[in-house]
Amino acid sequence: MTIQTVKKNNIMCAVINSDEKVFVDVQSALDILMAAKYDAGTKNIVIDKKLIVEDFFILSTGLAGEILQKYTNYGGRIAIYGDYSRYTSKPLKDFIYESNKGKSVFFCSTMEEAIEMLTK
Repeated sequence: MTIQTVKKNNIMCAVINSDEKVFVDVQSALDILMAAKYDAGTKNIVIDKKLIVEDFFILSTGLAGEILQKYTNYGGRIAIYGDYSRYTSKPLKDFIYESNKGKSVFFCSTMEEAIEMLTK
């Protein structure tokens, strides 16, 4: 895993890159937040949805809720980018819609859009 820093509007983001999934459970997600904080000096995380275990997107597992609650508790903000069109779950679509109206969690189509959401 590597962390690329991107600065826009004087706000730093940590873009996570990897050849394998890096969000596999709550601890791995927290490890990324802490690595970004200490290595990149930011709690703004930009991550491709391909790097997140599929259980995250099945809300009934509770994984998304648990991870995103921890991020919120620790002052982290996250923008997850990728193609969500294959998901048919109404609860997931509602969750994405409501998250995008907030200030801490965003689901975007592209990395550029994800960075934009975190640096407004």
